[in-house]
Amino acid sequence: MLHRGIHLQQQTEAELLQALCEDEERLKWFREGDALKTALGLTVGTPVTVEEGGKKLRGIIRYIGPITDAFPISGKFFGIELQGEDRGEGHTNGSFQFRTFFSCDIHSGIFAPFSRVRPVVPSSLSPSMPKHSAETEGLNMGDRVTYFIDEKCLHGMVLDVQGDFVKISTDKDENGKRGGEVQVSLRSVFKGEVPAEPENMVVDPPPEEPGTEDLYSDHYLDLTVNSVVEVTLGDGNSYGIIRWIGTPPSRKEIMAGLELEEDKGVSDGTFFNERFFSCPNKRALFVKLQSCRPDSRFQSTSADPCKKMPKLEETERDREHSAGKLETVPPISTEQVSSILIGRMKGIQGHCNSCYMDAALFSLFSCSSVLDSMLFKSTQPQDAPIQRTLLQDIVNPLRSKGFVEGRHIMKLRQQLQKHGYSHSFTTDEKDPEEFLTVIMHHILALDPLLKLSAGGKVQESYCYQIFLDQNRLLLPTVQQLLEHSFHTAALKLAEAPSCLILQMPRFGKKFKMFDKIIPSLELDITDLLSEGPQQCMLCGDLAQLECSDCFKESLFSHTGFKIFCRKCSTQVHSHPQRRSHQPNALDIPKAYLPSSKPHTLIRDKLELFAVLCIETSHYVSFIKHGPNSNDWIFFDSMADREGESDGFNIPEVHTCPEVGMYLEMSLAELANQVPRDMKGVAKRLFCDAYMYLYQSPSMCLYR
Repeated sequence: MLHRGIHLQQQTEAELLQALCEDEERLKWFREGDALKTALGLTVGTPVTVEEGGKKLRGIIRYIGPITDAFPISGKFFGIELQGEDRGEGHTNGSFQFRTFFSCDIHSGIFAPFSRVRPVVPSSLSPSMPKHSAETEGLNMGDRVTYFIDEKCLHGMVLDVQGDFVKISTDKDENGKRGGEVQVSLRSVFKGEVPAEPENMVVDPPPEEPGTEDLYSDHYLDLTVNSVVEVTLGDGNSYGIIRWIGTPPSRKEIMAGLELEEDKGVSDGTFFNERFFSCPNKRALFVKLQSCRPDSRFQSTSADPCKKMPKLEETERDREHSAGKLETVPPISTEQVSSILIGRMKGIQGHCNSCYMDAALFSLFSCSSVLDSMLFKSTQPQDAPIQRTLLQDIVNPLRSKGFVEGRHIMKLRQQLQKHGYSHSFTTDEKDPEEFLTVIMHHILALDPLLKLSAGGKVQESYCYQIFLDQNRLLLPTVQQLLEHSFHTAALKLAEAPSCLILQMPRFGKKFKMFDKIIPSLELDITDLLSEGPQQCMLCGDLAQLECSDCFKESLFSHTGFKIFCRKCSTQVHSHPQRRSHQPNALDIPKAYLPSSKPHTLIRDKLELFAVLCIETSHYVSFIKHGPNSNDWIFFDSMADREGESDGFNIPEVHTCPEVGMYLEMSLAELANQVPRDMKGVAKRLFCDAYMYLYQSPSMCLYR
């Protein structure tokens, strides 16, 4: 029976660990052990706290078990109904992927792994009732210890153990003086340094300078978990990210747990022997929340840390969408662009090699709704915080205020890094397609945007890289590049995409195949579809044949596959130079047969809405926001900077009507344009294009 009990416990532990998303995370919690043992004792009906989006929410366990089927072991999750003021902070009504596991009000339920769940009654360390356990046993001379005198928490080194007393060489005595010796009761000594509140740990607000009282009085009120902040320590300012906010045991004031940028902390996320978050050792610091203030390096509009960034006024769009927390603010319309988006400190603020992400997010969401389904589609519980950050902290502020602070982009990068997709998401430069694939495929499980037909098989992807077997084009349009790439690879579209993301033919960030690429404002994909009726390129009747050999002839149109009705094909191929051509029959839908019957054929077209460009490893974006030729704006997340290493980036959005002027030129005129002499930022669009984004006007709202 003992062996059977051990086996059942091991199986339950495995199920609890399986609910975590990464092997590295499973190993960490398995080694830690305490939280796993605590989780084994949790039952339905137990009051708990659950960590969600950096907050600790109160609730009651309503379900324990798997929520998905997995082999050989399904992960065991905790279904929690939130209580009191925390109701409405969840993301479910007790259902997951159309299956109901318990019932509660909408947005009042959470599914979470054991690592985020704790019973309401914590086991805290208290000076009046110290924990006498293995941690206080076996003290040896030279051990670092924590001890209490008159409820003050102090640190020192063991000199000698005599019965029930311990002689300690003190770091500071009870009066705050350095050095000396003290003898205390064994029951007041704890092996190791328990983070509490020595002077280098709990930080008081910096002294106020004359005239700054009102600036510092409420600077911490808007701070939340994942806010980027600074605190003043004995050796100057330190910077970090808030990982936890609350009132820990033995404290009365609200405190913040910070993960610092440097090893100036005192723990790895524990406080009074209880873990509140995890980070590298010596990076955690627990301070009074009022001691924190926004990181002045890129939060303010002045290098002076006392001057706060001007608070953006609430707009009518904010008020319209404030009631529904998870509602999506609609994209910015052409009429609203000038009032919401244009200017300095507009767009998305860049920070630490984030331009690839800034440009991609601005392009996708500022003026287009084609991928808004990413913002509210059902997703895994562990991925919900990323989706919430994308919607609430980035897309909605961008569309309502026209500005996103750099800290929110850093928060998203930290969440992606925590998921293990890359250990350098917060520091290194990436490519937009890498970021988009992680977000759309790995995190949000979005259906592939692109379905390609090749040899009767369908391939799926999120972006399409244009490849050419040889460079026979001198000044190509995007339409030509796509057609030649499809012809080279013998590809067709299995269906018309709602969003088509095209990567231009270039190798790395330096070598470009073409000096200039002409944007195609409309992309005609009718001839690229594997199914559906097509028009004869000469007479416009129903096409029945396609000739790959004719595609290469310069005599015909520069764009479009060479497809013909039978009559035109006979005439074209009666020429001596084309008698050796081998036209292939097209698949014609039965509804369009017989071919002699007249039909109205509709062309499938996509419209251009954004272009990402890169020059000297820096990404920027152009947005086509309206129907007119001059409806273009240009965005750079790092257009300017204030200050040096302690400064911040200034993003900027401005109009660029000169783009329309060049698009109206003939091919000959464009070919003669010298890039360095082109007006405004037009050169960057024509010469530095990296990625084109197209949308289907009729389908963008349905995926």
